[in-house]
Amino acid sequence: MYVFRNPNPLKKVVGDCVIRAISIILDQPWETTYLEITSIGLNMCDMPSSNEVWDKYLSYVGYHRHIVPDMCPECVTVKDFCRQNSRGKYILATGTHVIAVMDGDYYDTWDSGDEVPIYYYSKGD
Repeated sequence: MYVFRNPNPLKKVVGDCVIRAISIILDQPWETTYLEITSIGLNMCDMPSSNEVWDKYLSYVGYHRHIVPDMCPECVTVKDFCRQNSRGKYILATGTHVIAVMDGDYYDTWDSGDEVPIYYYSKGD
């Protein structure tokens, strides 16, 4: 289920998880994603990692935000989400991280499968 992927051109892991995850899902270069999101951030006078900025970008490219059902104390993990959603492309957001999910696999620079997503984005809903 976990697939290592780091689209950062210099293979850095420096707080760019939003850019990495979105570039994976949209199948576009990291640089393109970075420029498009930072452009929105500039217009909003906010940082590209701000939830409001990348939310606006995902909305612009046709993705919609959904809340992950709260089933704690046995919360849904990234691994659980992937098992329950074996088809499609998703962006998962935890309180501190963003992860790309495609057809039941999660793509990241580290195995984030035990993280608990709070919300996710899917296209066309």
